[in-house]
Amino acid sequence: MSAVPACPQCTLENTYADGALWICADCGHEWAAGDEGGQALVVRDSNGNVLASGDTVTVIKDLKVKGSSIPLKQGTVIRNIRLVEDDAEHIEGNSDKIKGLVLKTCFLKKA
Repeated sequence: MSAVPACPQCTLENTYADGALWICADCGHEWAAGDEGGQALVVRDSNGNVLASGDTVTVIKDLKVKGSSIPLKQGTVIRNIRLVEDDAEHIEGNSDKIKGLVLKTCFLKKA
């Protein structure tokens, strides 16, 4: 089992070889045999725009926040976001009322 590489996108080991490519059965990611360490993480918002640390995003849907009685309303601006290391689906940031948020990128759009 040590000869089978883990998926560079989801880090699960349920992968198999298909010709010159390796394919992850869990997330569907495909990569060449020599590409394991060379891929950079690309974080995208709900519209497909690439996000980077320091960007400003807007919430596109009212969200309940765990541990808070204040919901995050549609149109709330999150400034100076931080990307979560090795995770393309989450970002960290602060709103005016709630600090220390971890948000899914599918509920955000780049401002």
